[in-house]
Amino acid sequence: MVQIDAETPKAQDRRAEILRRAAAVFREKGFHGAGMREIATGLGLAPGALYYYFESKEELLYACQDISLTRLIQGARTILKSDHPADEQLRALIAAHIDLTLDELGGSAAHVEFHALPPDRLAEIVKKRDTYERLIRRVIRRGIKDGTFRKTDVKLATMALLGALNWSVVWWSPEGRWSPPDLVRGFADVFVSGLKESA
Repeated sequence: MVQIDAETPKAQDRRAEILRRAAAVFREKGFHGAGMREIATGLGLAPGALYYYFESKEELLYACQDISLTRLIQGARTILKSDHPADEQLRALIAAHIDLTLDELGGSAAHVEFHALPPDRLAEIVKKRDTYERLIRRVIRRGIKDGTFRKTDVKLATMALLGALNWSVVWWSPEGRWSPPDLVRGFADVFVSGLKESA
């Protein structure tokens, strides 16, 4: 387990720097195409020094996933505590997800290549992903119950939404046609407005 809180501030900063670099390489090369030597070189480190902070490439992938999911869950719980209607909460969840997914740590192949993790790490990440998915489902289910959303398959709607949001890391480019706010508006138009349309 990555014990960031137990480290000195300097070590925490160094670990965060390594994760940002790893995320950038994962995004450019994909998880399987990325190498520890390449990550270390971009940081001016000898490969051996990188292993002081992370035991393997899989450990880097796990850390990217674990930190991102922790932030997503915390953000979702904060949004769900508000008294805003379900459609506004879902828009806020989409905005928070895009913001995190495309930032310098989250914006990597880590979001779609988590199955490369070893079984014990994968089980931990799947558990967190399931927790986050349940929070999204809760918003949609509440919207259906109070009439904000039309009746639909809640699990299917949630999986479709998360699939679209997570896959954006594969095709989105900062130099491309759409900015992150454009993506938020587009996804909200498709999913939030779609849920509100009459059958």
